Amino acid sequence: MLKKYRISVDGKSYEVEVEDMATGTSSIHRTVAAPAASAAAPQAAPAAVAESAPAKEAPKAKTAAAPSDIKGEVLRAPMPGTILSVTAASGQQVKRGDILLILEAMKMENEIVAHIDGTIAAIYVQKGSTVNAGETLVSFA
Repeated sequence: MLKKYRISVDGKSYEVEVEDMATGTSSIHRTVAAPAASAAAPQAAPAAVAESAPAKEAPKAKTAAAPSDIKGEVLRAPMPGTILSVTAASGQQVKRGDILLILEAMKMENEIVAHIDGTIAAIYVQKGSTVNAGETLVSFA
């Protein structure tokens, strides 16, 4: 049985579906950004423990830039995780809402989307990179 919760993180509202693991069934969990009409009070979600194989050490990003080296608008990681795929490229024109990266966090795949219309100046991560919350992922020209 899936339960829906609305969570507010850094002023952004998200709807999250959580499965009650006591039922013994499995399903895919997704995080969906909801319209930020009003920030609801966070609700506690049931915790689930999953068995997994030891994770391989992920390669570090090829380009690491100091925050002072980055010019223009940036897109930062909303949470710590591992980059599963990079669907955008430097120099690409993007519109607000276009999917740029897939970030895995706590066994969930999160679509990281462009928050503005623009041209990508640089991408600072690659597939397999491990990122921390607040780390710069993409910069826009």
